[in-house]
Amino acid sequence: MPLFQKMKAAAETRDAEAYNAMMAEDCVFVSHQNGTSMNRAEIASMMQRMLADERNRMGDMRCLYENDDILVVHSVNDYSDGTREAVIEVHTLDNGKITRMETGATPLKT
Repeated sequence: MPLFQKMKAAAETRDAEAYNAMMAEDCVFVSHQNGTSMNRAEIASMMQRMLADERNRMGDMRCLYENDDILVVHSVNDYSDGTREAVIEVHTLDNGKITRMETGATPLKT
């Protein structure tokens, strides 16, 4: 099963454990919106919080491109604080696991 399908299913079922299982042990998350980065444990904690809160919704996730090395995803997300963003995610892959996640987000009017 392509990684995108696993990612989309984990987001739709709010299964943080399944989402986090897709990450390599040395996975790094880079947010271009605020210039920060996180390690795997920090990413897992963030995903646990996000998926546990029903007010956070990862909108219609679309796979823009996927091969053995890269996965590019777009979605429009609604967050518990009332904000909405168009999010582009670029995932670098190695042996079927995410090694690096980079995002860019554009705030949208709600």
